[in-house]
Amino acid sequence: MSFASYLADEKLSQTIRLFLNVATSMTGSIVLFKIMPKFKDMFIRAGLKGIDLSKKEKIQIPEAFGVISGAFFLIITFLFIPLRFYETLAFNRELSHHQFIEYLAALLSIGCMIFLGFADDVLDLKWRDKLLLPTVASLPLLMVYFANINSTTIIVPFPLRSWIGYSLNLGFLYYVYMGMLAVFCTNAINIYAGINGIEVGQSLVIAFSVLISNLIEYNGPFRDNHIFSMYLIIPFIACALPLFLYNKYPSRVFVGDTFCYFAGMTFAVVGILGHFSKFLLLFFVPQIFNFLLSIPQLFKFIPCPRHRMPR
Repeated sequence: MSFASYLADEKLSQTIRLFLNVATSMTGSIVLFKIMPKFKDMFIRAGLKGIDLSKKEKIQIPEAFGVISGAFFLIITFLFIPLRFYETLAFNRELSHHQFIEYLAALLSIGCMIFLGFADDVLDLKWRDKLLLPTVASLPLLMVYFANINSTTIIVPFPLRSWIGYSLNLGFLYYVYMGMLAVFCTNAINIYAGINGIEVGQSLVIAFSVLISNLIEYNGPFRDNHIFSMYLIIPFIACALPLFLYNKYPSRVFVGDTFCYFAGMTFAVVGILGHFSKFLLLFFVPQIFNFLLSIPQLFKFIPCPRHRMPR
């Protein structure tokens, strides 16, 4: 076997791509950690600043630093594109348009959500707008899912199979579910905000849970789907870790709604295109519980102050 043929072997290629992804992500993470403090004065001069209400000292802290983490995520994933398809560039192997379109659609949806999240930080959008924005940003994702996959059949849970059957085709309702998943993921991260490090911390817990799940299923029948998920979740972890180190107590920066939207859309993307959107909700159990607990305030059955803090 020639050296080119050896490197073109699919399983070996996937391992090489993952190694390149990890190497690119680690490099980006180190650079991000080094340069992040340089932006603090810039954000404060631009008026993107706030006061930590949980501390006695009223020190101005830069806000919306999630946009820097999101920007580095896009830089890392853009640089990974030629590495992801290195066989095409190096060995003239036929390009997998199916995988290429899925990857670009994923980055487009995440990039749109970073932009819209930063717009929310600057313009302080209303709640109804926050429900609409993830729906709009998820449209490229849903269109690619429709064109490339278009599977709307779910496996019915065992206790219900005697009434419904083994599987059920939801049709258009499955796309409604996926659109609602994008809305839920982005706002579920945001609704827990208010304590130093909690937005990034919970996102890292979910991200590592997804990564462990991908590694467990690495040699399973859906290997390609979980590898695709790792291509996105590893750079996300790499960009979230430096932000967490600056955002944890005592916080030196605030992440803003930008990070919440960025994190939520990343999880929605890997869940939808990785074909484990229903399994993904298991990692959101605390957020689901918090959402149910917050329904009376969210729907204004009882008053909800802007910062729900004990006095």
